[in-house]
Amino acid sequence: RLRVPPSSSPSTRFAPSSPPGHLWLFRDAGTNDGLLVNQQELFIAAPNVNKADITLPVFTLKERCLQVVRSLVKPMDYRKLDIVRSLYEELEDHPDIRKDLQRLSLERSETLRNGIL
Repeated sequence: RLRVPPSSSPSTRFAPSSPPGHLWLFRDAGTNDGLLVNQQELFIAAPNVNKADITLPVFTLKERCLQVVRSLVKPMDYRKLDIVRSLYEELEDHPDIRKDLQRLSLERSETLRNGIL
């Protein structure tokens, strides 16, 4: 498990020290939302890479609103809000590292299968 020290700046530098091919995925400690590293969701350690920039992605207005509501309302109270049903479901679909790892693994397998990497 990786924990990156909190930073007050919107961008943090990271010096990877792991074997080539090691995969890194970064998350916001408070919201569990995914972060970007060198403008990518997934960082793959390489011998010639000694720095990586970790940044916040640009969220849509809807994504940001869901983040704010999640931070202000307890999950058990989502359905008490006077909003459309589809938003209840989206609020309940919290960012989940397992889902992201599964999706990224499938994407990477398909990319490798197609010979793109």
